[in-house]
Amino acid sequence: MALSTRSRTVLTLYSARDCVHCHRIRLILAAKGVAYELVLVDPAKPPEDLIDLNPYHSVPTLIDRDLVLYETGVVAEYLDERYPHPPLMPIDPLSRARLRLAVARLEKDWLPLVEQCAGNSKNAEAARKRLRDDILAALPLFKASKFFLNPEMSLADCALAPLIWRLSSLGVSLPKEAHAIQDYGERIFRNPGFARSLTPDEKLLRD
Repeated sequence: MALSTRSRTVLTLYSARDCVHCHRIRLILAAKGVAYELVLVDPAKPPEDLIDLNPYHSVPTLIDRDLVLYETGVVAEYLDERYPHPPLMPIDPLSRARLRLAVARLEKDWLPLVEQCAGNSKNAEAARKRLRDDILAALPLFKASKFFLNPEMSLADCALAPLIWRLSSLGVSLPKEAHAIQDYGERIFRNPGFARSLTPDEKLLRD
């Protein structure tokens, strides 16, 4: 997953400084070894060029020559097809469908809880509890394979690892018996490519 210079095409990625969705795309780019220009923006005050490029003014937004892409899942699959080595999806249709379904579950059930965990309100505490319970319920999946539902790193890991990285900063603590989840995270976090995917703000999310 280490970043390299084997791809000379320079993409432009508009990204927030701390965003689980933007981090997902930066991790894919690191895994692919793709060079790109990173433009850090405040999503609450998008710059004029982003407003012109993306009707939703959202991040991540990817520019590849004349192509403008937004919506995280669309950007993720485009990058895996545009830069096929190393592949981040298995070859067989069954395994691909299984991983796509896992990503869809993450997007619908887990990732929306990240923003809800902010603050000290009752709603935030409820979001932390739900996220913790949901992750613990998936513990057998973390034990089943080296990576999430797959022997090799995939797009599902690129969506999940940024969430695991943020757990402590979200106030979500896992019990000792969930060491398989911690071990899963550390396998990815130790890779130099993961470190390169982090913004300075995201590096501060863990001690």
